[in-house]
Amino acid sequence: MIVALIIACEVGFWVLLAAGLALRYLAKMPRLGAAVLLCEPVMELVLLVVTTLDLKNGAAPDWKHGLAALYIGYTVAYGHYTIKWLDGHAAYRLAGGPKPAGAGYGKERAAHEWRLWIRTVVAAAVALGLLQAAIWYVGDAGDVSSLKAWQYGALRAVGIHGLIAVAYTVWPKKAPAGQVS
Repeated sequence: MIVALIIACEVGFWVLLAAGLALRYLAKMPRLGAAVLLCEPVMELVLLVVTTLDLKNGAAPDWKHGLAALYIGYTVAYGHYTIKWLDGHAAYRLAGGPKPAGAGYGKERAAHEWRLWIRTVVAAAVALGLLQAAIWYVGDAGDVSSLKAWQYGALRAVGIHGLIAVAYTVWPKKAPAGQVS
């Protein structure tokens, strides 16, 4: 059930995002579009409550609970960023707004990658906190090795993303020939 809910939350995220942007730019109803976009966090709250109730009702902690924690962490850290990014592109394509700036080249791109890495750290911190709370909640009564494995996975993601940011710092992305960075 939790996996289906995670999938429903992901699909719901994109459906609400498309609906909110369509209302905002195609239907010219910016307030209603913003209200729809504000419904996004409700889905993560539902996922958190259902996952907690699943553990409370005696379910053995496994990969599904870990995936739910990482999904919630990711949406906390990257959800608003994703919405803002797509909103900028929708404004440009559908409402004649300014063209969104890209990640850039050189130092600008390296700084962008470090800002994304900070978001990954936030996502991992949220996930680690939720996973640790689940581990404490289950206690010695259950096998929490799956939850601990997800914690290590979150830390590995932070490390790998950090290496990517370092790579952009050490070997900056160059602008295409003929383009000023």
